[in-house]
Amino acid sequence: MSSERDCMEYDVVIVGAGPAGLAAAIRAKQRAAESGTEVSVCVLEKGSEVGAHSLSGACFETRALDELLPDWRERGAPLHTPAGDDSFLFLTQGKAWKLPTPPQMHNAGNHIISLGNLCRWLAEQAEALGVEIYPGFAAAEVLYHEDGSVKGVATGDMGIGKDGEPTANYQPGMELHARQTIFAEGCRGSLTQMLFDRFQLRDGVQPQTYGIGIKELWEVDPARHQPGKIVHTVGWPLAADTYGGSFLYHLEDNQVAVGFVVGLDYQNPWLSPYEEFQRFKTHPAIRATFEGGRRIAYGARALSEGGLQSIPKLSFPGGLLIGDTAGFLNVAKIKGSHTAMKSGMLAAEAVFELLQTDAGNEATAYRTRLEQSWVWPELHAVRNIRPGFKHGLWAGLALGAIDTFLFRGKAPWTLGHHADHTALQEKSACSPITYPKPDGKLTFDRLSSVFLSATNHEENQRCHLQLKDSTAPIDINLARFGAPETRYCPAGVYEIVGEEEKNPRLQINAQNCLHCKTCEIKDPTQNIVWTVPEGSGGPNYPNM
Repeated sequence: MSSERDCMEYDVVIVGAGPAGLAAAIRAKQRAAESGTEVSVCVLEKGSEVGAHSLSGACFETRALDELLPDWRERGAPLHTPAGDDSFLFLTQGKAWKLPTPPQMHNAGNHIISLGNLCRWLAEQAEALGVEIYPGFAAAEVLYHEDGSVKGVATGDMGIGKDGEPTANYQPGMELHARQTIFAEGCRGSLTQMLFDRFQLRDGVQPQTYGIGIKELWEVDPARHQPGKIVHTVGWPLAADTYGGSFLYHLEDNQVAVGFVVGLDYQNPWLSPYEEFQRFKTHPAIRATFEGGRRIAYGARALSEGGLQSIPKLSFPGGLLIGDTAGFLNVAKIKGSHTAMKSGMLAAEAVFELLQTDAGNEATAYRTRLEQSWVWPELHAVRNIRPGFKHGLWAGLALGAIDTFLFRGKAPWTLGHHADHTALQEKSACSPITYPKPDGKLTFDRLSSVFLSATNHEENQRCHLQLKDSTAPIDINLARFGAPETRYCPAGVYEIVGEEEKNPRLQINAQNCLHCKTCEIKDPTQNIVWTVPEGSGGPNYPNM
């Protein structure tokens, strides 16, 4: 089928229109304008529109935006709510105890935003500079030159039926060739996973560790709304051996974003991050904000939490990795958009320099630029915060305090990670967790939540969630781990049917998929492979 593909040629192709990819596109065009040259730049986005798949808290630090577009205020950037009152709570089942806010979590000067709306605005700035942006086109394949270097990407074929055969609506994908291809796919990018193997990019670095972030947007009673208010919590309902916490961010227009993050290195296979989030909202210190309110949006996304020691090799012949697909999240700040944007800007500068000199096909200067920027010391200073929690909540808080206040981020050690899927214990070793039924007012079932995400996929297409071994879900996952995929998926994609007839099988409801990537990360046998569905499939997040 590849012979039927049309082909387009660019200097730079960027996969992903998130903050990193768009910042890279803008910076590449800025550098070209500054030097009086031309650079053709194309951005592919698998969402139906820019921002459709963008999900973050988001309490946004403007440092990278200040550097990229210093006049963003005059340009009308959608940063409308400055951060205000900031609190950090430890929750027990019935009480809340105020703790000192860790210095990394101070939010003076930051803004509470919708990341999707920021990306839509950044896309407008990029297009005004001549960047071509194509939403609804999922990059499904990496293309290579005969010498093994990256040649570009190809979008997925459209109109392939469930049986794998072309339908009457079949349209071949398109090839996009580039002198340099920048991968900005976000957390656990599917093409990035292939590049890791092809170029051994993860050799010599710590495993990446992840969290799942689940978020709702509410319209609350104006009497309960305080624009700019920020609340973070740790503790209940999670057990002390499980890393995680929550946020409440009060935006404009009586809206409150509430989210819950669970580290995917949790041990108990009976745990459901989604149900823990629903239970969290019933806490007396939390529920008062939402009583009488209306839930208006829902979504979920994995986060790369490994930090500095998990960052892979970032360049390879023909391309680069930027943003959360490489792992630039600052876990201690619970922020990654500013570091993602800066990584994209530095990648664009390294690529532009390479294209002008034509000195080889690998932008090795990118890593050097990163190490000389503010990104590297920022991540270095907090590198031990997340791995400290491997030993539980109290040990993590104590180790974090020692690292922050005693050594000021310069401890003479660097703690390591383990792969999240290896942490799951067998069901016989753990106590089942009984979760309360949703009340439909404050707490909700998963399917009604997926409905709010406006998720949609073309139904007659090959399932984008592939199993390496079709027997593993029953023979291993169900038998030994109690089918954890039915609990860690926040969208009800995985379902065991036929148990009552003693003929259980795994049913995959791919139509529900939020593209969070949790299944590929947490599956204990690493049997699930997430591939891109047809272009524009997935959630359509408004104001998230």
